[in-house]
Amino acid sequence: MNISELDVKIKNCTKCRLSETRTNALCGEGNLHAKIMLIAQAPGEHEDREDKMFIGPSGKILHKLLKVNGINREEIYMTNLVKCMLPGYRKPKQDEINICSQYLLKEIEIINPSVLVPLGYYATKYIFEKYHIIQPSERGKFNNIYGKLFWSGEKKILPLQHPATLLYDSFSEKEIVKNYHKLKVVSHECKWSAVCPMKMYYEKGKIDRKWRELYCKGDWESCIRYQMEEEGKYHPDWMLPDGMIDKSLKF
Repeated sequence: MNISELDVKIKNCTKCRLSETRTNALCGEGNLHAKIMLIAQAPGEHEDREDKMFIGPSGKILHKLLKVNGINREEIYMTNLVKCMLPGYRKPKQDEINICSQYLLKEIEIINPSVLVPLGYYATKYIFEKYHIIQPSERGKFNNIYGKLFWSGEKKILPLQHPATLLYDSFSEKEIVKNYHKLKVVSHECKWSAVCPMKMYYEKGKIDRKWRELYCKGDWESCIRYQMEEEGKYHPDWMLPDGMIDKSLKF
């Protein structure tokens, strides 16, 4: 199945109650070869009416968050966990998520991004469960994982606050802008990746792939090795990206 065939299925879907109240079932949009896929919760009334992703108030905020971090909207792929508008902006019901997420999984299969970026609680909760990432037991604690990169063994996952957060919590703007900066970081490898000892250790089977994915090809700005290299400080080849010294790697 290609993306056009999937879009037709989404447009004509009547598998749950939401088909009775929507105007449009929203398909994903953006770069079909994107490295990064943004996954929002569901379309709002503007998106439902105009049949386009992120064009309402939260869309304007997303545009600013992308622009301030030098990210072009056309570089990424955007979609929703639930494809139809939720009446009265209510929470999605579990059966709606179960049904609609099958379309999302097919999108992930077709686009095959290396980084999944769930926006907000429900999208993050679903992606964490699907990829077997340990998640906070309480919803309020999800704020502690936004802006942090996770590796599932298959995909990198970067949960972020939904842009709509700033519609009612402007005090979080500095933190959210900082977290969205991670999109720019994970969009390309560390400049030292090709010559980093971690590459050699991984190729020789001495370290797990997660070190390369989370740091060399992921959030390299948080790598202690990178930071020390930029500051001209000595660091041994057998120091891992998190700063831990692993003498078993020493020749």
